[in-house]
Amino acid sequence: MSYVGNLFAKRGRALNILLFVLSTHAVVGQTLLDEFERGNGFYRNGEFERAVTVYEGILKQGQAGAALLFNLGNSQYRLGRIAPAILAYERARRLDPADPDIKHNLELVNLRIVDRIESLPELFFVQWLRSLSALLPLRSTALLFTLCWILFFGSLTAFYLFSAERFLRLMRWLALGSGILLLLFALLLSSQVFVLQVRDDAIVTGAVVTAKTSPDAQSVDAFVIHEGLRVTLSDAVGEWVKIVLADGKIGWIRSQECERI
Repeated sequence: MSYVGNLFAKRGRALNILLFVLSTHAVVGQTLLDEFERGNGFYRNGEFERAVTVYEGILKQGQAGAALLFNLGNSQYRLGRIAPAILAYERARRLDPADPDIKHNLELVNLRIVDRIESLPELFFVQWLRSLSALLPLRSTALLFTLCWILFFGSLTAFYLFSAERFLRLMRWLALGSGILLLLFALLLSSQVFVLQVRDDAIVTGAVVTAKTSPDAQSVDAFVIHEGLRVTLSDAVGEWVKIVLADGKIGWIRSQECERI
């Protein structure tokens, strides 16, 4: 067979492999969608335990969408499982922070937790960033940051390409405005990335948990917390994790008594 024939044969095999991969992904995607609808059917029929089983089966396959986690939270809530419901809602909110239904149901289920802990006061700038982060998904923030970056450096480049005074005045204002927005979106983007990748939050899963002053069962009791409370993890020693409450209290609990968001 000639070189050209070999080339076409290789391309034909590559095309067949590509079509096989795409068709496999399509079949898997359709199967997962069918499973999702099957879980929704169980939920509508009041079979919440079976719905949870189906939703968790989809999650085990690496498919963690906001809608899936939201429905899982609804099913857990209907079963009276406060901590698993909050955990599912919190994970759904991380994927879609602007969804009003997720926010509403999370606020509703949080009314059922025992602990009422006042958060430490935050600087107004931090509160503003947190509020804005809840309105803009990470992808939208990254897109706006990129757009401002292009406008800012594009307007600076225009100073070297054009000499018309009126045009340069326009570019000067564009550079100033886009530069300010670029800094703001850079701060917002860094805070969102910090929350998603650096800050390690968890939900208390034990019904009643006694936090210790050190990672030792024989150490002094620090405080008592209950199922569903959100805490921040700051350290780990063996089977123990250090938690920080919203009011700044610090204690140690066993890792199996909480689950990371």
